[in-house]
Amino acid sequence: MARKVVITGLGATTPIGGDVPTLWGNALKGVSGARTLTEDWVEEFNLPVTFAAQASTPASEVLSRVEMKRMDPSTQFAVVASREAWKDSGIEEMDHDRLAVAFATGIGGVWTLLDAWDTLREKGPRRVLPMTVPMLMPNGPAAAVSMDLGARAGAHTPVSACASGTEALNVGLELIRSGKADVVMCGGAEAAIHPMPIAAFAAMQALSRRNDEPERASRPYDTARDGFVMGEGAGALVLEAEEHALARGARIYAELAGTSVTADAYHITAPDPEGLGATRALKGAMFDGRIQPEDVVHINAHATSTPVGDKPEYTALRAAFGKHVDNLAVSATKSQMGHLLGASGAVESVLTVMAVYERRAPVTINLENQDPDIPLDVVTGSPRDLPQGPIVALNNSFGFGGHNAVVAVRSI
Repeated sequence: MARKVVITGLGATTPIGGDVPTLWGNALKGVSGARTLTEDWVEEFNLPVTFAAQASTPASEVLSRVEMKRMDPSTQFAVVASREAWKDSGIEEMDHDRLAVAFATGIGGVWTLLDAWDTLREKGPRRVLPMTVPMLMPNGPAAAVSMDLGARAGAHTPVSACASGTEALNVGLELIRSGKADVVMCGGAEAAIHPMPIAAFAAMQALSRRNDEPERASRPYDTARDGFVMGEGAGALVLEAEEHALARGARIYAELAGTSVTADAYHITAPDPEGLGATRALKGAMFDGRIQPEDVVHINAHATSTPVGDKPEYTALRAAFGKHVDNLAVSATKSQMGHLLGASGAVESVLTVMAVYERRAPVTINLENQDPDIPLDVVTGSPRDLPQGPIVALNNSFGFGGHNAVVAVRSI
């Protein structure tokens, strides 16, 4: 029998809250984190998109000046979120040879990389900082978190675009089930609100152009959806073998019951229009967790608000759940936070855990005219109470390259 894995700590820094209590409270209220960008480079580069969802609490308010100087912004967010999750878990003593990290990113240290390139061109090679390489590495967040915690059972870095943060939970689950670790700090971090990524995403028609109304720009499932809103931040979850958690009297939020990772093998950016890879991931997570479709009551959907991305997810949900899809309370929380890319799956998993723990589904905002081709039961207006008794919720993440990752969270 595989070891049962539970979730004992949560942490986050996001556009709608710099910690989990604030994030969760605002997710229930339907607060938007999208704002007009005030940086000089917006006008300097004449960017076609002039807004994004920036972290509500700057890392500089949490970390020391020395830490800030030695970390890319993506790593800063990872350390902030993981420290909150570790404190929340209540772990005071353990064998650090049995503690691992699985911390993901989709892009990595893009600010460090591009700032170093500007320095090289403008000032020459002698002015490039010696910390540039360790700061730009995609494994920088995982490495920093592992050193911060003294985690010696491994530091893993899934990089699978927007599925990265959710895939980190798959890695953590398998580390504990296999007996290679007792505790794993899992998460995802991203800090890519920079002129180059904004210009690049805009060039491929992925971003919303609602420059005059940023708060209303992210509109999953709406007939007027026109792209996603760039977000930034990090989410962190402490996974723990159940017997380890019970032995120390830990507070347990929920069980990480199952995970699944698949690939479309279809297109580098477009999802499979039939949602076949996503369907396999949904079914795989339920199979892994010995879950019947009727056990699931809530979905935190990937739902980016792109014209081509939202419908295949519905197609996959219909294929995986059949008629029961009509009974699922669906939340599309990117409508509030924007799309945190490689961090999105981790932050949305935090929200999924809280939904199961508090038995409330957060709201979707800006859904005014629901696409008739996506007839999901979307939670709008106010939070939805979830049933008492044993329940399961899923979090979906799908990324460029055809990456699909789904996690199943079960109530305790």
